[in-house]
Amino acid sequence: MRGGAQAQLMRCADESYYVVKFQNNPQGSRILANELLANRLAARLGLPAPPVAVIEVPQPVIDHTDELAIELARERKPCKAGLQFGSRYPGSPAESVVYDFLPDEQLREVENLEDFLGILAFDKWTCNTNGRQAIFFRPAGESRYRAQMIDDGFCFNAGEWDFPDAPLRGLYARHRVYQTVCGIDSFEPWVARIETKITESTLDEAASEIPPEWYNFETDALEKMLGQLLRRRKTVRDLIVSAWKSTAQPFPNWK
Repeated sequence: MRGGAQAQLMRCADESYYVVKFQNNPQGSRILANELLANRLAARLGLPAPPVAVIEVPQPVIDHTDELAIELARERKPCKAGLQFGSRYPGSPAESVVYDFLPDEQLREVENLEDFLGILAFDKWTCNTNGRQAIFFRPAGESRYRAQMIDDGFCFNAGEWDFPDAPLRGLYARHRVYQTVCGIDSFEPWVARIETKITESTLDEAASEIPPEWYNFETDALEKMLGQLLRRRKTVRDLIVSAWKSTAQPFPNWK
């Protein structure tokens, strides 16, 4: 698959296909922890996050599959066996067409375009230091595209687990998705959910699902990051306003 983590598309025991990121990917094993934690929190807020799972890839599969390797600058290393992160692919690759880009005419017809406002609030809260990634597909029996929010590995500033906020971070590259924004109230339903639906116990529950080897058993570092995340819930409005005031002007209809 495309991307710096060099993920692999794999069919798993439940007969579904998953985009699998391995522990020894070039971006570091904390990327896997970020993916699982962010996905669980996004789903809690009602955002269109794909189903995810902890995927066990045994050593014999690595040994007998040449493609399961990480390409580095000067060497090629086998993927590490064990527990990996998997994000479910929407359908079968042979039958489902998935796009990571739509022309403007089709983009405005996306069924859940308003979710881009929610995911921006989420990305500001979690300090996603990568641009927002999304895919588009037509669910079976439907005529309109739906957006699904993917690739949360750089939430919490990737492997650093700190929050260096900047006005343009977390924005989706196609600002057309923000055309309905007329002020901070456009984001209010999502901001309110972050403030009320996310509690200390919510964070602890989500974090308990993360295999400890994904963060090198550094429990103190994880708890510190979760504490910062909890305190950041009240900053989301100000972070969105800073994006509005930036030179990029992502919200052309803000009044």
